[in-house]
Amino acid sequence: MKMPTRIAFTLFIFIILSERNLLAKAQNTSTIPVNVGVILNFDTWNGKMGFSCINMALSDFYASNPHYRTRVVLNSRDSKSDVVGAAAAGSLSLSLSLSHRFSFLFSFWSLHSVFNIFFLGNDSLDLLKNIEVQAIIGPQNSMQANFVIDLGDKARVPIISFSATSPSLSSLGSSYFFRVTQNDSSQVNAISAIVQKYKWREAVPIYVDNAYGKGIIPFLVDALQNVDARVPYRSVISPLATDDQIGEELYKLMTMQTRVFIVHMSSKLSYRFFNKAKEIGMMSEGYVWITTNGITDSLCSLKRSVLNSMHGVLGVKTYFQETKELENFTIRWERKFQEDNRAISNAELTVIGLWAYDAASALAMAIEKVGTTNFYFQKTNASSNLTELEAIGISQNGPKLHEALMGIKFKGLAGDFNFVNGQSQSSTFKIINVNGDSSSVPKGWVIPTNGKKLKIGVPVKNGFTEFVKVTYDPSCNRTQVTGYCVDVFNAVMKTLPYAVSYEFIPFANSSGGSAGSYNDLVYQVFLRNFDAVVGDITITANRSNFVDFSLPYTESGVSLVVPIMDNGTRNAWVFLKPLSRDLWITSGCFFVFIGFVVWVLEHRINDDFRGPPAHQIGTSLWYSFSTMVFAQREIVVSNLARFVVIIWVFVVLILTQSYTASLTSLLTVQQLQPTVTDINQLIKNGEYVGYQGGSFVLAILKKMNFDETKLKVYDTPEECDILLSKGSANGGIAGAIFEIPYMKLFLGQYCSKYTMVESIYKIDGFGFVFPVGSPLVSDVSRAVLNVTEGEKMKNIENAWLGKQNNCIDSKNKVSSASLSLASFWGLFLIAGVTSLSALIISMSIKNINFHIFRKRALQDESRIDSNHVIGASEASQNTKYLQSPSSYTTHTEPPFACLGTSGTSPGEYGDFNPNGLASQFEPAMELISCPNLDGTITLEIAHENY
Repeated sequence: MKMPTRIAFTLFIFIILSERNLLAKAQNTSTIPVNVGVILNFDTWNGKMGFSCINMALSDFYASNPHYRTRVVLNSRDSKSDVVGAAAAGSLSLSLSLSHRFSFLFSFWSLHSVFNIFFLGNDSLDLLKNIEVQAIIGPQNSMQANFVIDLGDKARVPIISFSATSPSLSSLGSSYFFRVTQNDSSQVNAISAIVQKYKWREAVPIYVDNAYGKGIIPFLVDALQNVDARVPYRSVISPLATDDQIGEELYKLMTMQTRVFIVHMSSKLSYRFFNKAKEIGMMSEGYVWITTNGITDSLCSLKRSVLNSMHGVLGVKTYFQETKELENFTIRWERKFQEDNRAISNAELTVIGLWAYDAASALAMAIEKVGTTNFYFQKTNASSNLTELEAIGISQNGPKLHEALMGIKFKGLAGDFNFVNGQSQSSTFKIINVNGDSSSVPKGWVIPTNGKKLKIGVPVKNGFTEFVKVTYDPSCNRTQVTGYCVDVFNAVMKTLPYAVSYEFIPFANSSGGSAGSYNDLVYQVFLRNFDAVVGDITITANRSNFVDFSLPYTESGVSLVVPIMDNGTRNAWVFLKPLSRDLWITSGCFFVFIGFVVWVLEHRINDDFRGPPAHQIGTSLWYSFSTMVFAQREIVVSNLARFVVIIWVFVVLILTQSYTASLTSLLTVQQLQPTVTDINQLIKNGEYVGYQGGSFVLAILKKMNFDETKLKVYDTPEECDILLSKGSANGGIAGAIFEIPYMKLFLGQYCSKYTMVESIYKIDGFGFVFPVGSPLVSDVSRAVLNVTEGEKMKNIENAWLGKQNNCIDSKNKVSSASLSLASFWGLFLIAGVTSLSALIISMSIKNINFHIFRKRALQDESRIDSNHVIGASEASQNTKYLQSPSSYTTHTEPPFACLGTSGTSPGEYGDFNPNGLASQFEPAMELISCPNLDGTITLEIAHENY
């Protein structure tokens, strides 16, 4: 090949390769546009700010990633100023198939809003049908999102909202709805924590009448109930309400007790609301205003005049961490926004803008992750019968884009970004106070300012009027209510730190009698016919299901009262009654036992306790029983016996003194005993029992299995006295069931005839009745404690219930039963232990002496065999022992000392047999020797049988 040809071929190859490289490079550097819709209200601050942040997010994202092949192309639509605007437009789409939503709109919004739906619906449908957007950022509020979500599900297009917060959107169950903002329900625990912190018992939510306002209410009410705070009223404000309509609702709130209000509405409506509240004086001290984050997050963009009308407002504000990146972005955004919107000055970035920025960044990431194919819609079969909604195609890229969005995680401007079930997980809040310059905590409620008095219901009673008495004076047409319970209530209310205006209203029928039972009276508070009830109202578990009670101000319990009778019989055997049978038997046994112990310890060494068996037995028993009157003449010699006798005399002294006192009482004092000691006796015997009319005691008796035919009603103490006096057999009753306060009053009048024998049921006493959750309950309960612990309560009791102190307590007149062993077993135990110890010690000493005797006897055996008793002629200085058991006389040189009875005398070694040998097995003999006057010694050998 020639050189020119070779050069030409080489050049051709080079040109081909270069062209191919250029084409490849051109292909790599080209981008793929992806259409994304944006539906915002550009007339609002959040709409303008959000769109600006979306544009900056995409610009920053692709500037940081220039090699990415996809590029998001924004297609914006203005939802106008209507609150339902663009979102609802897409859902209606002039479709008869969604006529139920049409009726829904008519029921909540004005006809003007519905017309906007038609116009703006075409824009939403245009994005999906004609532009074929792969995702929609927006809409701006919850009601718009409520309808656009349906379109997204049908077309499989993700709907990403950074400002629609209503919890109701989550209940739609759409897998293509993604919420970058916080769910409104996430802040209810923060609100309830404020209420709990300051111990406010009631709170009134004030919310806008649309899906945004209503969505949070169920969650808010539950959160408040969890901290024991009630919601007595819900204030609903129309989104199109005029200032006059707002003022009318605020005046209604002023007439209520509650002063804690939770405001949840759009920021624009809230400005007018708080201006009106300040105008009528509801922003003054004593009121509590709490705003949700929808209002609080936009406070920085408000004018100074609006902020001045919100002094003291507590707000729940979304928290995000201040970072260097956020600071730089804020500076750039302010500069850019000012350039694009020169008519707006002092623009400040809020968390809504941060969420918009993060939402756009997440969408761009997901689109790049999906790739560059399948960015198209599958069209439906063309038909003239299809509606606009049915003609929308299905995105072929939607499922992949959905999965990509679920997996996106990054550090955004508002914090960590990630989706769980389509919901952003950030839920941190902070509490702010708008210019709060007051250090006092409002109590959260006041007495209404409209001059209305609290209506206090009182029972109408025929008996026991010392507690509550209703008197009607026809001359002045005035009803006077007095009594113990009324005075206690008046004293309690005077101790409150604030004034409460109230009036007593009798619970009476047209004829002036009682209008029902006590349960009926309590139920009137539940029905809100009375603001409270004062009287002898017992606190019970069943009643507490409908009302709240203050702390009790009386003693508690239900008791049985029965007649008492004199059982003092003056017969010949009354002397046996002071001691019970077991005490008589035990005493007799111990007398015999002590006599036996003394005999054992004394009979070897004391002549008074020796002799024939009959004599020894008689002496022992005589000695023991004579200690009752301290007439014993025998003298005890042994120290052990003396110790036993001392203890026993002490026991006898106490026993005889107690016997004497009891016998004296039996013979001189009236012996009163209750006719019944156990309520089960009444049930078993089928006796008639009485109870106070209208009392809850009837339910207790039924629960105890009393026959209803055996129950009789009494209304006054006099009626009860008559029934008890007759007795069950004569048309009366055998016992009466009283609550403790009534019982004290009854026994105070009839203490000589009746007594309380048993407490049969535990209750909580009398208390004041209030509606459930009433803020008065806690203050009144504290006041009850102050009154009942002071002198005021004693004065009230003496004034109304003083009769019970003028009569001796009947229980003191009821004689005690016979003295029983239970009162003296300790003394008998001491006496028994002492006696047994003495016996053991005595036997131990005897055993020791026995061993000493055997040893000495063996040593003296040889000497005893060599000595003989020879008679009186054989004189010796030592005493001679005789071989026969009789008395002998011997001569000796005086003086001699007495021998025998103790020490180591021969008698202690045992008896001597005729051969002069000692035997330990025969009866012991005691050698007694004493000098006579003539110088002789008389020896006696006395036999002693053991």
